[in-house]
Amino acid sequence: MWSDFVLTIVEKVLFLQNVDIFNHTTTEELAYIGSIASEEQMPKGTIIFKQDEPADAMYVIVHGRVRLHKDEQEILVAAEKEAFGTWALFDTEPRLMTATAIEDVHLLRIEQEDFYDLLADHIEITQSIFKALVQRIKRLIGSQTRG
Repeated sequence: MWSDFVLTIVEKVLFLQNVDIFNHTTTEELAYIGSIASEEQMPKGTIIFKQDEPADAMYVIVHGRVRLHKDEQEILVAAEKEAFGTWALFDTEPRLMTATAIEDVHLLRIEQEDFYDLLADHIEITQSIFKALVQRIKRLIGSQTRG
């Protein structure tokens, strides 16, 4: 089902440059993030995390698609180069939705604890990610007011 390839730090950086949440992040900052991002591969149907579980990591989709849903109501289908569970990096509240692989997926997982350790030495990463999150919120608000 899976190839045995593992992304190098350089490949992770090149990949992360195309993810919206990291579009204000420098190459050097992405190298730090890439060094703490672990790879996970999951078959179709796998529940990646459940609603109301503790939020302990965010994910970026390298390949495949993930359905984000609250109870049975679909909120979003995330695809390649999209991040989900991002609030877990900044908020310890339980997950607001469930994430289920709707195809075989290859993910990068960034643990909250590792991210906090990284931020202790590189506060500029927080500023970069907050800029991207604010833009994401503005887009969501804009799409809701137009709809």
